[in-house]
Amino acid sequence: MSDDKARGFARGLTNYGDHDFSIYLRRSFASSMGYSQDVLKKPIVGIANSFSGFNNCHRHFPELLEAVKRGVLLGGGLPIEFPTISLGEVFLSPTSLKFRNLMSMDTEEMIRAQPMDAVVLMGGCDKTVPAQLMGAASADVPAVQLVAGPMMTSRHGEERLGACTDCRRFWGKYRAGEVSNEEINQVEGRLATTAGTCAVMGTASTMACIAETLGMSLPGTAAIPAVHADRLRAGEASGLAAARMIGNPIRPSQVITEKSVENAMRVLLALGGSTNAIIHLTAVAGRLGIKISLEKLNTLSDTTPVLVNLKPVGSDYMEDFFYAGGMGAVLRELKPLLHLDTLSVTGETLGDRLEVDPGYVDHRIVSKASAPLEPQGGLVALFGNIAPRGAILKRSAADERLFEKEGRAVVFSSLEDLASRVDDPDLDITEDDFMVLQNAGPKSASGMPEAGYLPIPKKLSAKGVKDMVRISDARMSGTAFGTIILHVAPESAIGGPLSLVRNGDRIRLSVKEKRIELLIDDAELENRRNAWVSTVVPPEKRRGYDRLYASEVGQADEGCDFSFLLPIKPING
Repeated sequence: MSDDKARGFARGLTNYGDHDFSIYLRRSFASSMGYSQDVLKKPIVGIANSFSGFNNCHRHFPELLEAVKRGVLLGGGLPIEFPTISLGEVFLSPTSLKFRNLMSMDTEEMIRAQPMDAVVLMGGCDKTVPAQLMGAASADVPAVQLVAGPMMTSRHGEERLGACTDCRRFWGKYRAGEVSNEEINQVEGRLATTAGTCAVMGTASTMACIAETLGMSLPGTAAIPAVHADRLRAGEASGLAAARMIGNPIRPSQVITEKSVENAMRVLLALGGSTNAIIHLTAVAGRLGIKISLEKLNTLSDTTPVLVNLKPVGSDYMEDFFYAGGMGAVLRELKPLLHLDTLSVTGETLGDRLEVDPGYVDHRIVSKASAPLEPQGGLVALFGNIAPRGAILKRSAADERLFEKEGRAVVFSSLEDLASRVDDPDLDITEDDFMVLQNAGPKSASGMPEAGYLPIPKKLSAKGVKDMVRISDARMSGTAFGTIILHVAPESAIGGPLSLVRNGDRIRLSVKEKRIELLIDDAELENRRNAWVSTVVPPEKRRGYDRLYASEVGQADEGCDFSFLLPIKPING
């Protein structure tokens, strides 16, 4: 029997030069785990489990895993769990993005190398979902994404608290001297009190919503709180759906298409979602040869309203979004703008799904398209001589009073330089200046951390300054807010124009024109370019994965993926 037609333990046999012996040996070792002969004949649903003691978001996965196994058994399959790398956002140094591609490789290779007819991907924390989608897209085995779900909010006095927008809000108050040491310590213990991902529309929840929009997750599952009984029912249903795909395979390449990716971009904009998501969606789509351009992002953003009133853009939390109608409510409002013939892992089209009775929708949380929170999408790409290949601004979380502005550059050459000088009382800076951070992109020593949320200098925050224009080739957390220009490409570590900005230069920002310009003449820019010298340690002086990453990682507009993980012959074009 060919491997394409083989099922269960007969798939992907270890090669001993004797086909029958390979099956005999595998079944004998599988028997040592207590499987009966009848069970050994069943098709297999693998369960990629990214549980880790270093990942608080996934604390509830042992219980969720049992629900997935129950669903697989109901569908007639044999559930077999296997571990992968887990990326706990705040526990990784220098930054979790550096290891997203490694997790995607782990996921892809273990799906391909081990005998499974379908797979359930259990992830949730920021980089785990894109890593799993990237790996599954490359392996192209029928797959269902099951997300962790958001944590529930807590309380501090009369205030609701949810990680991590409120983390940043209180830390800003603490830096400004508005909150005492005692209170900030109290808040620290109340920000994250349950299992699950951040309680706001940060990167984790944005990617959960994107996975559902793409069709890789079951309808209605993106926003279910981690600790809700429905999350367990979603686990069971995901296991059942994966088992059902064994007899009727639906592969990621059939689900993740140009049309479903465009739908996902619309949803990202309507959510006021995380800036990180454009990098991740670019990487996921790229695994199937689908290109995402920032020019296309702008075209969609101009015609896609912001509909969801959640922090950091609005005022509410993911649990409110769940009870308000979740992704179904958003998709119905966007229906005239969406491709309705896209396929999901259930076998139904998006149009089929949206024909179902939506039930209750709370339009205080999910606005009607006719009365949106904002008329244009949450993200906008900026271009200019600082960012020839683009930069990203989350305008829905920014101060529109700063959108058309010219300012003086105050430059920090690295994260270390920023940390050492930003709170210096003698720092020459005013609220009208533009803070510029260099050498924080993907090929820098820091690996593109979420450092784009540059802290307001204490001398300004103490005077009540809440926001100012900040520019970098770094990222920022999806839970953050402010007039922050990110993902400048090409980055400064490889000699991009951002590396040529100097203290005192004038910079002009125009969100209306989608421009970010360094106001110096071309001759001066060329002189600086000729004098530029890289300070990055070259790949050949590194080792292990650090060397691989430094050598192969792409720029932000390419999704920061490795070129050798892209399809050898793109499917589209």
